Amino acid sequence: MHRPSRLLRTAAVLELGTVAVLLSNLVTLHLEAVASAVGPLHGCAYLIVLIATAREPHADRTTRALSAVPGVGGLLARRRLTAAHRSAESDGPDHRPASVFRRFGRRGSRSPVR
Repeated sequence: MHRPSRLLRTAAVLELGTVAVLLSNLVTLHLEAVASAVGPLHGCAYLIVLIATAREPHADRTTRALSAVPGVGGLLARRRLTAAHRSAESDGPDHRPASVFRRFGRRGSRSPVR
């Protein structure tokens, strides 16, 4: 497994940041200049997240569906891809998590691993 692309990681953070700016503008000053400047940026970041997630080779249907959630979808997809990457790295040759090896040893015995 590989890490999520830099494009997805950057666009996910940008998407969250722009939606935070838009919501804070809506709650506080409601300036049209801010909305007209940040709104298209948020839309582009959202579309880039969708496209970057679709291009990920290890993205399943759930990951692609999570990326469509406005505002936080990029971070959810990135988290899911990173979790899959980490679990693939920690799996041993028997495809058991590394914590099982620490607890039972490589042969499955209850003796501690030295």
